[in-house]
Amino acid sequence: MIRRHWLVALALASVTALSGCGYNDFQRLDEQVKSAWAEVVNQYQRRADLIPNIVASVKGETQFEQDTLTRVIEARAKATSIQATPELVNNPEAFDKFQKAQGELTGALSRLMVVSERYPDLKANKAFQDLRAELAGTENRITVARNRFIKAVADYNTLARSFPSNLTAMALSYAIKPTFTVQNEAAISTPPVVDFSKPASK
Repeated sequence: MIRRHWLVALALASVTALSGCGYNDFQRLDEQVKSAWAEVVNQYQRRADLIPNIVASVKGETQFEQDTLTRVIEARAKATSIQATPELVNNPEAFDKFQKAQGELTGALSRLMVVSERYPDLKANKAFQDLRAELAGTENRITVARNRFIKAVADYNTLARSFPSNLTAMALSYAIKPTFTVQNEAAISTPPVVDFSKPASK
């Protein structure tokens, strides 16, 4: 009987200690990271699904720069070949690979949209302009989703680095999670350079 009381007391003490050292907070913040990541993936997939229709519309412009179109197709294939599983956010190398692939696709799409301004028929094509507007909306959703993910990861990583919760992190192997980098953001936000002095071939 006394032994049972000691076991109960020890269990309660263990629960209290874990709670006081951030165990429950780690569970909560980890779920927030997973939820935020799922939304990032969802919006990137939404963009990937738009691209075949955009490519089909651009192909109707027979003189369109094939190099620009090819880059978009190849960048999409590369980006969608990476399995964006929840475990990816715990693997810095895999996360960096995913981030770079999405960044390349963003750059390729940006260039395609800028180059399309040189083609009057595309500018007058309502289907293409509707797709362009939908893509712009999706890019905005991606930005919002990425920012929420960055915030969720920052909260988690702060807990993992802070005392005394860092002791819990070390004891239970709660590693620092990778996030989107400033360098990548700068590369994505740099607009492509297109020479508008050269008229489109017709």
